[in-house]
Amino acid sequence: MGRINNLLREPNSRFIKIRCSKCKNEQVVFGKTSTVVKCLVCGKLLLEPTGGKAHVKSRILEVLE
Repeated sequence: MGRINNLLREPNSRFIKIRCSKCKNEQVVFGKTSTVVKCLVCGKLLLEPTGGKAHVKSRILEVLE
């Protein structure tokens, strides 16, 4: 059983909880998003894709496992 666990890798991508700097709304988003993520309340840009990990334009509150 130990050998199987060594073959399986943990993913590098995570979900993150961020807070909008304009309206203080909290959202859970994917850290490697391929599309622009805007705040659901005010429409401010929160994440923009870069080809790998997204560039976060707001405050990260928590990295979810």
